[in-house]
Amino acid sequence: MDRILYHIVAFLVVAVWGVTFVFTKLLLMDGLTAAQIFVMRFVVAYVLLLCYSLTRKPFRLLASSWKDELLMVGLGVTGGSLYFLTENSAMIYTTTTNTSLIVCLCPLFAALLIAMFYRSERLHGIQIVGTLMAAVGVVIVVLNGRFVLHLSPLGDTLAFAACLCWAFYSLLMIPATRRYNTVFITRKVFFYGLLSMIPYFMIRPEETGIFNASILHLHLSTLLNLLFLGCIASMLCFLAWNWVMKKLGAVVLTNYVYFNPVTTVIFAWLILSERITLYFIIGTLLILTGMYLCNKRVKSNRQITGYG
Repeated sequence: MDRILYHIVAFLVVAVWGVTFVFTKLLLMDGLTAAQIFVMRFVVAYVLLLCYSLTRKPFRLLASSWKDELLMVGLGVTGGSLYFLTENSAMIYTTTTNTSLIVCLCPLFAALLIAMFYRSERLHGIQIVGTLMAAVGVVIVVLNGRFVLHLSPLGDTLAFAACLCWAFYSLLMIPATRRYNTVFITRKVFFYGLLSMIPYFMIRPEETGIFNASILHLHLSTLLNLLFLGCIASMLCFLAWNWVMKKLGAVVLTNYVYFNPVTTVIFAWLILSERITLYFIIGTLLILTGMYLCNKRVKSNRQITGYG
């Protein structure tokens, strides 16, 4: 029963992340930049989580060693600043389709990367078939019958960099979750994600307008969008994602990224009245089947090895 709960939480997190593009797009239309949006949503998430942490005893400020603190820095960069900057910048130079397709295939790269370091997390037999089947399903859903990609070396490279960032974030989360609790890790991700943005703003000082009084003149709808991205999509979703990763393992959880375009299409159908196509149905069935095959074997493996 607990495993069912973990999978439900993982799906809900991906569902929320699948619709954040709408809120981000609205904020971009209001004149904010991708970097400004990232900083504001992470500031909201960090302040809320810090306030919560201060009410808990004992309050931990730093990790147990400088190596573990560097691990937290790596999590903040790969899962925070560098990931969001490369993903959002990719859409400037290439199509949204290309970006979505490349980023949503990160479970493949995460599985390969994690397998190099953790034998217990390696894919075997039917798991490999399952994750490849899910990857094909993502391609079908994203392309939606339009089997033409407009190649852009710079944009596609940035999207691939975002994909690798999330793969490394998944890898680094394995030792982190074994030594620290979810709240501490997530708070560190937000803190170092924000701190690592300083070099970017030094290079692009024109974007530091985010910190002046103009933020007080934002429309109510803009503030509500930021609160959703900060409170729900960042704080709650990162907390839930990191918590479930400790329960299900990095490889299994990262495979849920395959559902991202599915939830996006469903949201567009419900809210924007966009059409559900046969390609979407076929791709979704492949993703669901692939996830089932992958997770079925993982449970068997963990019963044998005692992992988790």
